[in-house]
Amino acid sequence: MTDWPALDRQTHINTYARLPVVLERAAGTKLWDVDGKEYTDFLSGLGAVNLGHCRAEIVDAVCGQARRLDHVSNLFYSPVQIELASRLAEKTGGRCFFANSGAEANEGALKLARRWGKKTHGPNRIGVISTLGSFHGRTLATLTATGQPAKSEPFAPLPPGFSYVPFNDLEALDAALDDTVCAVLLEPIQGEGGVRPADPEYLVGARRLCDDRGALLIFDEVQTGVARTGRFFAAEHADIVPDVVTLAKSLANGFPIGAFIAKPKVADAFEPGDHGSTFGGGAPICAGALATLDIIESEGLAERSAKTGAYFRDGLAALGDKTGRLKDVRGLGLMIGATTERPEARALASALLGEGFIINNIGDDCLRFLPPLTITTDEIDALLAALEKELKNDAK
Repeated sequence: MTDWPALDRQTHINTYARLPVVLERAAGTKLWDVDGKEYTDFLSGLGAVNLGHCRAEIVDAVCGQARRLDHVSNLFYSPVQIELASRLAEKTGGRCFFANSGAEANEGALKLARRWGKKTHGPNRIGVISTLGSFHGRTLATLTATGQPAKSEPFAPLPPGFSYVPFNDLEALDAALDDTVCAVLLEPIQGEGGVRPADPEYLVGARRLCDDRGALLIFDEVQTGVARTGRFFAAEHADIVPDVVTLAKSLANGFPIGAFIAKPKVADAFEPGDHGSTFGGGAPICAGALATLDIIESEGLAERSAKTGAYFRDGLAALGDKTGRLKDVRGLGLMIGATTERPEARALASALLGEGFIINNIGDDCLRFLPPLTITTDEIDALLAALEKELKNDAK
C-alpha cells in the first residue's frame, strides 16, 4: 500500500500541518478515507462545501460546461460568466470581478480601494484599516491586512499603508479613520479569529463613519457569504450594504472561484489593464457557481442554515451547562464557535476525528463548526453525543 503521508513529505513544501487521515471520496455530508472509514463533515473544507460534497447538479454543470467551452481567457466574452455576474449584481447592485480564491478577491478589492482613493481624493488617500484578529489571505497585501502579527511578521518588511484597530470597538475606528484612509476592511464575523461576530451596531457605525469621512467600507465575506450565516450575506443581519464585498470559498461549492463586487461609482475607478486574471471567471467554474445559487434559492438553504444553526448552538450551550466545559457559544447560522474552559480544543478536535467527526480548533480554546448547510439534526445530535462522551471521559 502507498504510504501517502511519506510521499507527501517528499513532494510538497511543508506548509500544512495535515491531520493523519488520507481522504479518498465524499458524498453529501460524508467523507471516506483510503481504509474505508466514514467521517461526518462538520468543516466543509473550511467552509467551502456549503451544499455537501460531490453534489450531482454542480458536478454536472461544471463537466457539461467544460465539454462545451473550457478556457478562453478574459480577452473574450463568456455568456455563463456574464450570467453569474448578473445574478450577483441582482443581490448587491454592484459590478463583479472574478478571481480564483478569497485572497485574490481581497487583493483585488484592496487595489480597487487604493485606485479609487487616489482618483477621488488625491495621491495620499491609500490607507487601509482592518481589525486585530482578522484574517484576509496569504498574499503579501492581504497578509498585511490580516490583524494577526504572528502570521505576517515572518515576511517583513510588509507593504506600507495598513493599520489596525480592535474588533467591535467603534471609538477606536473613529479615532483611526483620518483623511489618509481610503478603506475600512471588516469581516462581519471573524472566522480565523475565533468565530467572533461583529455587533450590528458596530457595523452600522462603521458604515456611518465611512460615509462621513469619505472612505470605502469593504466586507470580507469569503467565509460568511453564500448563505452560511442564515442570510446570503452576513451584512444583511445588520441591514447595511458595503461599498465592496468579497466572496470565494462556497460560491461554487468548493470549486476555485473568488469575486469582489463593487458599487458602480467605485468599480469605475478601474480601467482596462488595472487588474486581471488568466483563470478568473472561467466558464466551467461559473457554471458551477450558477448551479450553487440555484440550489440555495430553490431549497431555501439560507433559511435552513438559520434554523439548523440555532438548533446546533442550543445543543452546544446545553452541553456546556451540563459539563461545565464549554462556554460562549457564538455565531450565526451554521458558522459556530465555542470556547473551551480548558486549553483542550486541539485535543477534542483530534478525539472527535477518531470518532468519525471532522471539526477544527482555532488555537487551544476554540472549537469551530462549519458543516454543510444540508447537515441534519440527527447528524448534529450524533456529534453532540460524541463531544459529550469525550468531555466526560477527560473529566474522569
